[in-house]
Amino acid sequence: MKSIVPRYTREIPQRARLEGAKCTKCGHIEFPPRRVCSTCGNREFEPVSLQKTGTLLTYTIIYTPSESFAMQAPFALGIVELDDGVRLTTQIVDTPFDELEIGKRVEIIFRRIQKEGHAGILQYGYKAVLLN
Repeated sequence: MKSIVPRYTREIPQRARLEGAKCTKCGHIEFPPRRVCSTCGNREFEPVSLQKTGTLLTYTIIYTPSESFAMQAPFALGIVELDDGVRLTTQIVDTPFDELEIGKRVEIIFRRIQKEGHAGILQYGYKAVLLN
């Protein structure tokens, strides 16, 4: 019988350790990891720890989120380019909205993301905070 591993469990290396996959042929970093390099088509990767700092490329304020995030509304959601070139979408926390600005430096931190289902399973992952 084939075992089914919940998606959250499979993604723990990416969510908890900010771990990507570096192509052994061209050096491109995939995040989240893929089976095939989007640049050269190679299928061999090595794990790589991503940089924890980057630049805010764009952002928006979410006033009407999905049910899972309703208790956090309103919140800021942005696209961050890490110093190693990887881009990710993440919540921006601990910052008043009027201080958000494209081009500001951010740091990726580990935080609780949400509770899932009726059992209230806690899910953790990454979010961004502005650097001074």
